[in-house]
Amino acid sequence: MSGLKSKETRIAWLFLAPSFVGFLVFVFGAVVFSLLLSFLDWDMLTTPKFVGLSNYIKLFTKDATFLLVLKNTVVFVLGTVPSRVIMGLLLALALVKKIPLRSFFRATIFFPVIVPTVAAAMVWRWIFNADFGLLNDLLYRLGVSNLPQWLADPKWAMVAIIILSVWKDVGFSAVLFMAGLQGIPEVLYEAAKIDGASQFQTFWKITLPLLSPTTFFVIVINVISSFQVFDQAYVLTGGGPGNATNTLVYYIYNNAFQWFKMGYASAIAWVLFAIIFLATFIQFKYQKRWVYYL
Repeated sequence: MSGLKSKETRIAWLFLAPSFVGFLVFVFGAVVFSLLLSFLDWDMLTTPKFVGLSNYIKLFTKDATFLLVLKNTVVFVLGTVPSRVIMGLLLALALVKKIPLRSFFRATIFFPVIVPTVAAAMVWRWIFNADFGLLNDLLYRLGVSNLPQWLADPKWAMVAIIILSVWKDVGFSAVLFMAGLQGIPEVLYEAAKIDGASQFQTFWKITLPLLSPTTFFVIVINVISSFQVFDQAYVLTGGGPGNATNTLVYYIYNNAFQWFKMGYASAIAWVLFAIIFLATFIQFKYQKRWVYYL
């Protein structure tokens, strides 16, 4: 029997080997290489030069653009995460009920999630067009005279990217919330109804607390994904106007593949990793204060 188990183990490792080797080379190896690269000055053409912590020091002391793109990224996170969470919850509350065409509406709100971001951004680029876009046409018909220059005005460009991102991903949050709502025991609502609780009391005392694990998960994944925004800014505005929509990942792309500052780009990437790790750590640390499990 032991010989059979040993043979099965070897076969299992044989099947796992391609994935394991691929992970070591293309994931773990790439991560380690990028960390080492962050301490170098290298343009992929000349010999790498060790510069120690100079790349990191330059980021926070000499690079005003980095501080700007960090601010832009934080603004984007603050604009998208609450919107996705709140709107996702409201959509889930509406679509979890038995209403006419419920399946159609569920599919409709999830459809943007499966649309490629680049394709969606191309469509929204036309919608945001200041001269003949659908959005400004609608605002004009509603009586708005001072129409926004969505993609050309630094005050509105980030708002446009936030709108696109919320539209694109709110359906995913809604689906997660619907799954969480369906996991709440119906008997609790029946008991609350017998006790004379109002709909608001039922929502505040039962739905929200028991939905907190799902809410926590939705917030975490939205924070992580929002810090990594790139496609929307790349297609809609190219990081402009005047770096108004330049984000951390876009700045990494520019440094690495436009200006060939591979070491500097790697340093920015590790700073981004540290920010995401810290934000996630804080959320996990304080989840016990508001997340309740059955």
